[in-house]
Amino acid sequence: MAEKSSKETGTKRNEITPGSVIIRPGKVRILDHIAGTADRLGIRVFAVGGYVRDLLLKRPSKDIDFLVLGDVVQFAEEACRDLNVRRSVIFEKFSTVIIPYRGWRLDFVGARREQYRSDSRKPIVEAASMKEDLVRRDFTVNAMAFGLNQDNFGQLVDMLNGTQDLKDKILRTPLEPETTFSEDPLRIMRAIRFASQLGFGIERKALEAIGTMRQRLSIVSQERITDEFWKMLQTPKPSVGLRLLYITHVMDVIFPELSLLAGTQQKGKYHHKDVLEHTFLVVDNVAAMTPDPVVRFAALVHDIAKPKVKRFDPESGWTFHGHEDVGSRMVISIGRRMRLPSDVVNKTAKFVRLHMRPINLTDEEVTDSALRRLIIQVGEDREALLTLCRADITSANPRKVKRYLADFDYMVSRMAEVLEKDQLRAFQSPVRGDEIMELCNLEPGPLVGMLKKAIEEAILDGDIPNEYDAARTYLLDIKDKIISESVK
Repeated sequence: MAEKSSKETGTKRNEITPGSVIIRPGKVRILDHIAGTADRLGIRVFAVGGYVRDLLLKRPSKDIDFLVLGDVVQFAEEACRDLNVRRSVIFEKFSTVIIPYRGWRLDFVGARREQYRSDSRKPIVEAASMKEDLVRRDFTVNAMAFGLNQDNFGQLVDMLNGTQDLKDKILRTPLEPETTFSEDPLRIMRAIRFASQLGFGIERKALEAIGTMRQRLSIVSQERITDEFWKMLQTPKPSVGLRLLYITHVMDVIFPELSLLAGTQQKGKYHHKDVLEHTFLVVDNVAAMTPDPVVRFAALVHDIAKPKVKRFDPESGWTFHGHEDVGSRMVISIGRRMRLPSDVVNKTAKFVRLHMRPINLTDEEVTDSALRRLIIQVGEDREALLTLCRADITSANPRKVKRYLADFDYMVSRMAEVLEKDQLRAFQSPVRGDEIMELCNLEPGPLVGMLKKAIEEAILDGDIPNEYDAARTYLLDIKDKIISESVK
């Protein structure tokens, strides 16, 4: 672990103990403001939870939770005045106030205990002591606090040995794991997300409880589950969390289509590789190339239809013909179920539908026409699709990977040449619909679209250049034939 300056704390990072000063006044001006409010009102206030954890791990954070041992609403109103903030969000029933401040999110909560019904995540909230509040939190590493009053500013409160668990890189629940996960089943997703995000392990008892309690996720809203899943995809190595979802069978509950990708099958000398393991590898490859969560999600579902279309041919072995088209349609229904935004669903479906095209173009002589069509189909998402396809080139044989990547790079360079030569960045017929109607003496209708499509096809096939004069001349040459055929 990294060390804090001895001038700042007088102790090494991994020697931090309860009572250690882990932050000094002036380090974060927001804390100084809140400390001033606390002392003026005579209320004990602590920074608590994830902000404290991230401070000890030297991770950036723009969210701070404050534990207020007093009237939360009154304190937050005074804090708003001291911060010169006009707007806050008050949840009086839960003794919670949220204040947005210059890109930060400040959450003020009262010390409380919570009781949950078996069929609901909405707790019955009662006032409690600070210790009771810390014990009801999800993990010990999130149950630390430090003081913000003048007499204890920056002093660490660690009643549950969270600093040792940080040092050991382990996620442990303050209560028995089944109690913690039963009370708030979303903690199942949070445990797996934190493990992936922080590179931590999960205590064995807690990991077993995750599997045991996984069906409790049925009472959690899909939006909350998807939010945690999406955060997991954005971690440095998403396969850590994805593999935990699989081995605990949580994946069976929240994303059963992924679970079906697992396993290999062999007939005679033919076998196919474990598609789930291949998918994990592709997602990690993409994560190393781009932070774009949509491309990462596309990597996760690019082979989602393989179990549906899998066939065995005695001569050629296992086949997965059409998995990209079937998968594209599956993504639409999966995206709706996960409550993903429509633009994310549509873009992902496009990536899945097209992800074999660039790879297939490396297996044949690359024609300008084929490249033009791919460029037009993918549009402004070309680089994202190529990133996905590059990540999809995997094999246990390094020589194969090297050869495939060389072929892929050649195809990409040819695509760049065609793009520059044909000016296809914003491709559509150089002769627009209004002019087609005027030149052909037509009313608005399907025939105008047919003529426009014919011009575009001629450009894509390389019969004419992507230029206005050539397109207009071509239209005049073909219009009579297409119009006459349309009335037969």
